Amino acid sequence: MSAFVLVPGAGGSAWYWSRVVPLLQQAGHEALAVDLPGDDEGAGLPEYARLVLEAIGGRRDVVLVAQSLGGFTAPLVCERASVGGLVLVNAMIPVPGETPGSWWDETGWAAAQQDAAKAHGYSTEFDADTYFLHDVPPEVAAEGAPYQRPEANAVFESVCDFAGWPDIPTSVLTGEADRFFPLDFQRRIARERLRVEPDVVPGGHLIALANPDGVANYLLRR
Repeated sequence: MSAFVLVPGAGGSAWYWSRVVPLLQQAGHEALAVDLPGDDEGAGLPEYARLVLEAIGGRRDVVLVAQSLGGFTAPLVCERASVGGLVLVNAMIPVPGETPGSWWDETGWAAAQQDAAKAHGYSTEFDADTYFLHDVPPEVAAEGAPYQRPEANAVFESVCDFAGWPDIPTSVLTGEADRFFPLDFQRRIARERLRVEPDVVPGGHLIALANPDGVANYLLRR
């Protein structure tokens, strides 16, 4: 039996993993989704890491799974917990000393996002339906509405203070139809910053809601 600890992206809602957690549990594993105070202007990356570490407790060799902004929390947790494997899902991949706020320009995200939009024929102007919900079933999106909260500015100014990515099995899972972090962009960042070739499954940025079976099956093969 493995223990999967799942970290959400911006907003910090554990509900994001609500379609994946039961599938991992049905396969006989422990699965914990951590709720983070995304809308709290007093909480930055150290607080996020503290809450994930608290959820891990005394568990050993956990599989840490981090979505989107959760990629900034992941290396801080890996330095202080017994993590046997790391899976980054459509994630922001930092370098030591970077902030989430500086990541966008330092990775060239804006140009990559705009180029992908023009190439694939969807709007270059951001809206949630186009970039986040385009492949999420409407009933799932409706269920999730009460759990949504804005991400406070505090975390974007918070330094990701870690020495380096851990020497543990690390995977990058990318949604083939991610419009927010396009596939080619994710491939480039994963190669440059982790020297890892991403694995690709169908789904957009909110892949755990759009394709929970694909995500769960991937995690179960780790």
